Amino acid sequence: MSDGVPLLELKDVTKRYGPQQDAGQDDVLRGVNLTVEAGESLTITGPSGSGKSTLLNIIGTLDVPSGGSILFDGENLSVLDETQRSALRNHDIGFIFQAHHLLPQCTALENVLVPTLVDREPARRRGADGRARQLLDRVGLAAMMHRQPGQLSGGEQQRVAVVRALINEPRLVLADEPTGSLDQESADRLVELLVALNREQRVTLIVVTHAPHVAGHLNRRLRMRSGVVEADGDAS
Repeated sequence: MSDGVPLLELKDVTKRYGPQQDAGQDDVLRGVNLTVEAGESLTITGPSGSGKSTLLNIIGTLDVPSGGSILFDGENLSVLDETQRSALRNHDIGFIFQAHHLLPQCTALENVLVPTLVDREPARRRGADGRARQLLDRVGLAAMMHRQPGQLSGGEQQRVAVVRALINEPRLVLADEPTGSLDQESADRLVELLVALNREQRVTLIVVTHAPHVAGHLNRRLRMRSGVVEADGDAS
C-alpha cells in the first residue's frame, strides 16, 4: 500500500449483541472512529464494560462489527471471508492475552513456533527456528527455551507469549490486559519490552489495560466509556 495510508482505520464501528431492531439497547460499541498510523503505540483504557476488549477483538478480526467499516492498510476487512481473515491474523497481527494460552506439554521454543506451522510461505517457515531463538535470546530466555511453561515464572511465560506474538513478524500487535496476572516489577519489565520492540522494530502496538502505570509507557491513550471514545490524545 502507498505511503500516507494509515495502518488501521475504523469508521463509525458499532457492535451489538441481541436483536438488530433493538439498536442502542445492547450496543457495546457506539460509532467508534479511530485512525492508527504504522509504528504507533497506544493504550485503550476505561472502566469494565466500556467496550475495550470488544474493540480489540474487532480490530484483530476475532469478532466482526455490527456496523461501520474497518480498513487495514487500506483494505476493507468486511469483504474478507473467514479464510482470508485467518490468513491476515496469522501473517499481520500478533496477539498477547492476560491468559497466555501456552501449551503445557511443549517447550518455550515449541510454543513460540506454533503460529509458524500454518505459514504458507516456505522461506518464512525455514527461517522460523532461527527467528524464535533470536527473539527468545532478545527477551532474556535463551537459557530457558527448552523448559516447559510449568518450569517458568509468570513473567517468563508472558515473555514467551510476546515472542510467540512476534514470530511471524506482524505489523500490528494487540495485547489485552497482558500484565493483569503479574506483579508490578514483572509488569513493568513486560511493558518496557513491548515498548522497546515497538521502537526498534516499528511494530504497531495497541494495549488494553486498566493500569495507569502501563498506559503511561505508551505514546497515545484512548479512553473509552459506555462504548464510545471519550478521549484520545497523548498518554502523558
